[in-house]
Amino acid sequence: MNTEYTMKQVAERLTERGLTLSVAESCTGGLLSSKITDVPGASKFYKGGACTYCNEIKHRILGVQQETLDTYTAVSEQTAAEMAAGCARVFGTDIAVSVTGYAGPDGGEDGTPVGTIYVGICFRGDVRVERICEPGGRTLARESACQQAILMIMTETEKN
Repeated sequence: MNTEYTMKQVAERLTERGLTLSVAESCTGGLLSSKITDVPGASKFYKGGACTYCNEIKHRILGVQQETLDTYTAVSEQTAAEMAAGCARVFGTDIAVSVTGYAGPDGGEDGTPVGTIYVGICFRGDVRVERICEPGGRTLARESACQQAILMIMTETEKN
């Protein structure tokens, strides 16, 4: 299986299958949305995104449970899963991707290292989360998170 896909390939796949996409971003700060909308014709499949940089917005807009944020923190598998599911619900899309992590310069107060990122995907109600660690700096961490999101979209749509 290919592990390096382009956003153009994602666009072609989603368009040919009639699937819709939305994103919920935290540490990528809109970078994933920008990469999606850089592709001509993205409006055929992309419904929108939410840049939920603070916990209050993750909770209020995406419906991430306050208990999840308090217990596991914003940078966790649990939060990424709830972000993806909430994003799919809010935007009414077949696929929703979430990204939350510590891009740097600091890691978590709980000792979670800088570069720890969780990428979630909700595909027609089924949620899966992958953890990546990219300690090579803020820019590389954000780019790696976007590439992981692209890979997860392509993987999920290959299976289904």
